[in-house]
Amino acid sequence: MQFPDFKSELECFEKGYSLVLGCDEAGRGPVAGPVVAAACVLNRETIGKYRSKNKWYYRVRDSKTTTPEERKILVKEIFEHTLAYGVGEVWHEEIDKINIHQASLLAMRRAVEDLLQKAKSVKQKAFLFVDGRFKIPELSIEQKSVIDGDAKILSISAASIIAKVHRDNIMKRLDGKFPEYGFINHKGYSTKEHKLALKKFGLSAVHRRSFVKST
Repeated sequence: MQFPDFKSELECFEKGYSLVLGCDEAGRGPVAGPVVAAACVLNRETIGKYRSKNKWYYRVRDSKTTTPEERKILVKEIFEHTLAYGVGEVWHEEIDKINIHQASLLAMRRAVEDLLQKAKSVKQKAFLFVDGRFKIPELSIEQKSVIDGDAKILSISAASIIAKVHRDNIMKRLDGKFPEYGFINHKGYSTKEHKLALKKFGLSAVHRRSFVKST
C-alpha cells in the first residue's frame, strides 16, 4: 500500500506559493447520485518532513484503500488540521448532459472555487495539485495534474477522503428517500443488489440515465 507525503507541497512553499491545494473527486463509477469533489489546504505547521506512527496523518491515503469506519476517524483528523476546504457536487441531471468526465472536472472546479471563496485567498499566490490526467479548466490559479496523485500527494489524499465521506453521507440521505434501492449499502454502485432493485423498481429520480443504459 502506498502512502502519500507532503514533499510536493513543501516544494511549492519554497518557490514562493502561499497557498497549496489538493483536489480529488469521488463517485465517477456509480449509476446513481452525484459525483463529488473536494479541495483542501493542509496546515503545514502540523506536518513534519517524515511520516511516523505518531503523526496525525500517518494513515491518510487514497480513500479507495480505506474502510468506511477508518474514514470517519481520518476525516475528523483532516478537518482539525485543514486551514480551508471546499466541496463541489454535480448531480445526475448534469452528468447525463455533459458526460462523467466533464462532470468530474466541473465538480473539482466548484470545490476549488468554494475553498477560495471561503478562505478569501484569491489574491494569494496559489498552486493546485489535481488527481488524475487532466487539469481543471476555467481556473485562474496555477495547477498540476498528477496521475495517482491520491497515493502520492498528501493534500490530494486528504481531499479524496473528504469527498468520499461527503458523498457517502449524501447517499445515506438518499437511502431514506429511496429505501428500496439499498443506497446505504452500495452508495449507487452497480452491485448485484442494485441491479436486482433496478430490475424490480425501475429508475429512481436520482439515477444517471446515461449510465443505466449501459449496465
